Amino acid sequence: MYLSKLTVNVFSRDFRRDHADLRQMHRTVMSGYPDLPEDTPARQAQAVLWRLDSVHRGFVQYVQSSTKPDWGRLAADYLTEPVQVRSLAPLLDAVAPGRRFAFRLVGNPTRTVVRYADRGKPRPEGGVRPRGQRVARRKPEEQIEWLIRKGGQHGFVVPTAYNGLPDVSPSPCLTQTGQPRPGDQGPVTIEPVRFEGHLIVTDAAAFREAVRQGIGHGKAYGCGLLSLAPPGIAG
Repeated sequence: MYLSKLTVNVFSRDFRRDHADLRQMHRTVMSGYPDLPEDTPARQAQAVLWRLDSVHRGFVQYVQSSTKPDWGRLAADYLTEPVQVRSLAPLLDAVAPGRRFAFRLVGNPTRTVVRYADRGKPRPEGGVRPRGQRVARRKPEEQIEWLIRKGGQHGFVVPTAYNGLPDVSPSPCLTQTGQPRPGDQGPVTIEPVRFEGHLIVTDAAAFREAVRQGIGHGKAYGCGLLSLAPPGIAG
């Protein structure tokens, strides 16, 4: 696994285009990886996750992947510093049950709501019922509950802080949109939430897989990347 750190030039026309359209940002991120056959889902095949962090007067983009990227296709003025790429092997090797980490995650906490008109309807011919609508969880307590539930699925728990509450702080990020593709009913919309706090590994194998594959929905659009650091250090 590899992690790239891209220090973005906010004055770049290409970056401004990407920042305004999640789908275009996804295409730019994927430009760092070799082309695959059309029937191969490139992001999943190469376990690509990314996150855009706000820093003083700009942004830093982190991109994680199973294959080493080549960022030579980026526009000449896209970055202000050379790309930093490092292996995540030492981090993954350090994962063990009981290990405590500080973490940062931009997640997409949602719940599925079935339209009232569809409730109780028999399955149509073919056996597939229409999918419910995915809606954002906007209350902090619901967002924390979402993360704790994900921890149960992915081999970690959120410990209790000194105040008796879960040791995690959720904060909303700006709502992001992506232009619709042909056949879509409308643009893709993501209401991401930034989580920072501490976690404890309970299942090393499941946790490593969560680091590799990401957590939750919206992985193509800047959500799901779990960053780890020694306890007490966010990042």
